[in-house]
Amino acid sequence: MPGMSETHDAARQVSDEPSPRRLLSSEKVYEGRIWDVVSDSFQLNDDGDALTRDYIDHPGAVAVLPMNDDGEILLIKQYRHPVGMALWEIPAGLLDVEGEDFVAGAARELAEEADLVAAEWNVLADFFNSPGSSSEAIRIYLARGLSDVPGHELHVRTDEEAEIELHWLPLDAAVTAVLEGRLHNPSAVVGILAAAAAKANGFDRLRPADAPWPAHPSQRG
Repeated sequence: MPGMSETHDAARQVSDEPSPRRLLSSEKVYEGRIWDVVSDSFQLNDDGDALTRDYIDHPGAVAVLPMNDDGEILLIKQYRHPVGMALWEIPAGLLDVEGEDFVAGAARELAEEADLVAAEWNVLADFFNSPGSSSEAIRIYLARGLSDVPGHELHVRTDEEAEIELHWLPLDAAVTAVLEGRLHNPSAVVGILAAAAAKANGFDRLRPADAPWPAHPSQRG
């Protein structure tokens, strides 16, 4: 059986990386309220044929898995119209404020959707939500050292957010919900499983909140 150091070294060999290709043209074919659709023509190599791919040009997003001192995590229930379901999720939102720090954006969403502030932040996971059709990159934070937002600073939730329900549950119960197919929100699923893996190592391998995020659109040049 390989030792822990050998396993860790092997894991480092598997890493996504930039792969620039020759861009022939790029056209915005739809301009939306939140995101646009772009049509790119490019070549895989110098001798290759031109390929065209349409995709959602997305500003990226952050999500937060809040964990209290008892090791419970907070899920929020919110209606999602495209799938016609009320989903149990974790606080999340778009990075649509120009120049906003990633952690500041996550803290804003935590306050607005869960009425909480956190004293301790770590990166849980980074992922692309749907890399075949969208540029959306999501970073999930683990937020601990929680306290309530002061009453005079509470955010007034509107539209779908006005129906948000909050529910605390043990992390193990959340993992069971994922494995039994009862949770479908990607940030919640990834965050819950990442937190369970991190907990197994005492959370000592988590990246700091300000860890580089080269996959985010603003960092890709």
